Amino acid sequence: MKSSPPQMSQVRVPATYMRGGTSKGVFFKLEDLPEDAQTPGEVRDNLLLRVIGSPDPYGKQTDGMGGATSSTSKTVIVSKSSKQGHDVDYLFGQVAIDKPFVDWSGNCGNLSAAVGSFAIHCGLVAKDRIPKNGIVKVRIWQVNIEKTIIVHVPIREGLVQETGDFELDGVTFPAAEIQVDFVKPADEGGSMFPTGNLIDELEVPELGVIQATLINSGIPTIFVNAADLGYQGVELQSDINSDEKSLAMFESIRAQGALKMGLIQQLDDAKTRQHTPKVAFVSPPKQYLSSSGKSVQSTDVDLLVRALSMGQLHHAMMGTAAVAIASAAVIPGTVVSQAAGDEVKEFVTFGHPSGTLKVGAYALENDNGWGVEKVMMSRSARILMEGWVRVPF
Repeated sequence: MKSSPPQMSQVRVPATYMRGGTSKGVFFKLEDLPEDAQTPGEVRDNLLLRVIGSPDPYGKQTDGMGGATSSTSKTVIVSKSSKQGHDVDYLFGQVAIDKPFVDWSGNCGNLSAAVGSFAIHCGLVAKDRIPKNGIVKVRIWQVNIEKTIIVHVPIREGLVQETGDFELDGVTFPAAEIQVDFVKPADEGGSMFPTGNLIDELEVPELGVIQATLINSGIPTIFVNAADLGYQGVELQSDINSDEKSLAMFESIRAQGALKMGLIQQLDDAKTRQHTPKVAFVSPPKQYLSSSGKSVQSTDVDLLVRALSMGQLHHAMMGTAAVAIASAAVIPGTVVSQAAGDEVKEFVTFGHPSGTLKVGAYALENDNGWGVEKVMMSRSARILMEGWVRVPF
């Protein structure tokens, strides 16, 4: 008689489900995780995979908290900061949908907005820092990329203000506006442009040689011209995500760019680094219909940008990629700046599949090349659910 496998019990782990910008994920306080998952490693990864519902060969994450897209298959771990001058440490895990893999190589800029609110909700920010009404500047140490993020959280009657009239394209309902500052977002361990060039030539088997700007600011990103790929720059998810040939081309661009940026040692290594680098294609302003049916006029934007995340065209724009866009846009001679007319501006508005987004950056050129002091953008965040997540563990 065939014996049944031993029954696995479920553990209850305190958790908060939050939206931040155009992403959402499961948030944990480090101290609330099971003891053997409080340190990095296989146990922690397996726990988070099971929370989100990965790997799922059906691509749905039905048996977990994930939403089966790159922007909803995310986890966050927050703790009191050990870094001087910071309130909390923020660790981000991008969970693969169909593979048993958690990518810790980068940040999520959208969820960064929610980290500030979460930190206050969880008592990780000193009470004497919180006014009855006003703004709290939560200083966050982003552990993945070792950068400072300042999140300006609005407070009303001593509580985080989540509702409001700020509208963010890609999010259906309005909410309170949260300013997010990414401080010195470029890679300080090397040049913001890893190759030392504002524009490089990439040899891509499917395309031949194309021009690209390779930048490490916010997140490593490869910018290419839409026209070089046979695109207009107005494409939506449905135009690309069902086209296996196009997706394979973008993965080829990503691998070639990662190799040139020194992020991987050989092309096959790109398979184990899915979260970074990102690939984005740009074009000069054009009129188009966003995914919600809203008409975006060419006069509404400085340029158009579409970006891929975890092998799929993003429905709006990743926050970290928006940092890279802002950084590249204010530096004359990049692919991004050229698409915007090569006119130096402190703020640019770009069109993405869901609408538009305004971002700003301060850039300086010195003997070591270009550097970005700060990138600013507005986001919103709110708690969707809080309590416990149950995990077979």
